Amino acid sequence: MRRVNKSDSSVILQEKLTYRVGGDNKKLANVLCDEQHNICAYTETYLGRSDKKDIEHFNPTLKDTPDDSYQNWFLVKAQWNGEKASKWEQYQPILNPTDEAFEERIIYFEGDYLAASLNDQEAINLIKLLKLDDEGLAFERRCYLENLKETLILSDKTAQQYIDDLLMTRPSLVYYTRAIEEELGVKVNFDLVKTK
Repeated sequence: MRRVNKSDSSVILQEKLTYRVGGDNKKLANVLCDEQHNICAYTETYLGRSDKKDIEHFNPTLKDTPDDSYQNWFLVKAQWNGEKASKWEQYQPILNPTDEAFEERIIYFEGDYLAASLNDQEAINLIKLLKLDDEGLAFERRCYLENLKETLILSDKTAQQYIDDLLMTRPSLVYYTRAIEEELGVKVNFDLVKTK
């Protein structure tokens, strides 16, 4: 998982979009999907047309209160939203996915996400709550990276060139962003998708 950036110039803030419990939140979901580049905020897997997507309230106790806001909303695959829903209280205190030091506190190592410090209870709790240590997902991530590396070798391009070209031609094939950046030493620049 990578740190989730929330933009001060988001359409959600500009148009004062709000989450409506039991209401139509399609526009809000679409904006979150665009901002997250069609990638699940928690699993970093691609959010395809056939995936059930949920607007996730990171802190569920804020849902349907005046304190619920853009900073608390993430688009995720429905399974992760459902699995997290009832466990919030037992994983406190917790690291927020927007925390400036997120990627220093939760490190990526050979396909796994680990707390940088065994004393960082907030990071440990986030890993457990969101199942960032899920073995099945870690296996998928490793396989994806192995395949990407093999294709990169065959492409005869630099890693950065290959990822840039892939973003411009087939952006739906670029996910597990943090793993790509860490393992290939590249920058995944989603602005290339907007300029193609």
